[in-house]
Amino acid sequence: MPRGTDPIVISGGGPAGSSAAIAAQLEGSTVRIVEKSKFPRHKVCGEFFSPEIARELHRLGAWQAFLDSSPARIRRMKLHFGRRPKICNLPEPAWGLSRYAFDHLLLQRARALGAEIVPASSIEARVVASGRAPSEIHRGRRLFGFKAHFTGPVDDAVELFFFDGCYVGVNTVEGGRTNVCGLGPEDQLRRFHFDYDAIVRQSPALAHRLAPLNREMKWISTGPLRYTQRFSPESAYFAGDALSFVDPFTGSGLLAAVRTGALAGIAAARHDTVAQHVRRCRASLKKPFEIAGLFRKAVETGWADRLAGLVPGRFLFALTRPGK
Repeated sequence: MPRGTDPIVISGGGPAGSSAAIAAQLEGSTVRIVEKSKFPRHKVCGEFFSPEIARELHRLGAWQAFLDSSPARIRRMKLHFGRRPKICNLPEPAWGLSRYAFDHLLLQRARALGAEIVPASSIEARVVASGRAPSEIHRGRRLFGFKAHFTGPVDDAVELFFFDGCYVGVNTVEGGRTNVCGLGPEDQLRRFHFDYDAIVRQSPALAHRLAPLNREMKWISTGPLRYTQRFSPESAYFAGDALSFVDPFTGSGLLAAVRTGALAGIAAARHDTVAQHVRRCRASLKKPFEIAGLFRKAVETGWADRLAGLVPGRFLFALTRPGK
């Protein structure tokens, strides 16, 4: 299919935007990435990569750069619902890598292929891969995310803690550091004046996990957030959080960002319709979004603790994987 001469303009240079840029350039298009932030930088993120990320990065020619960043191997999953943890081995080893390193390596790959990086401008983007839908939830119940890195003993498990309406994920990343990333409702966070050190101590299990660790950076936060999917055809190819913001505890957010970004870049390069792009993304993300919604309801109603004892952990992990 013939390509146009004008560059494909991509809004956002994060995982989705850079993946879109790489995929479009591999299709023969020229690319311009509009990015307002300086790279590398920290972002609020679980920094967990499910095993399927290897296939996606191989396609983008970024797998070796990922390995060269020395990501931590994650082999187990621990779920803490209060009374008892649920522990299982993952079907395949997963990975832990900071957004500081991951965003940088993807953007460098896009730049090496010829992508032009420009500061924020009024240029209309054909691929939108940054920004989330605004929250329409009333004050008090709005969701905010928070994250910090810690030093100390490491573990090969990704641990998920659920307490008082909050969720906190803990896993090792490169350099022997531990990423602690959480999500909580505004009213609960405000009770502790958004003091995240105090908030993580509200879970005895999480407080015990963090006791031998030392925080090495200030907490960073983001929000308000809203779970949403933008699957109606629009004027641009949406990807990443701009397309779908799924519960972080699924562990599929970064995989979905890379995959939908690559799909958006290919669609733009091939001049596919936005509707075609939306159908492909929906097929990939529908299952984890629906399962995560059901699981979130179980956590909110207190049923998750009871159900966890009945459902094998490996099955829970498999349910939240995006389609191929």
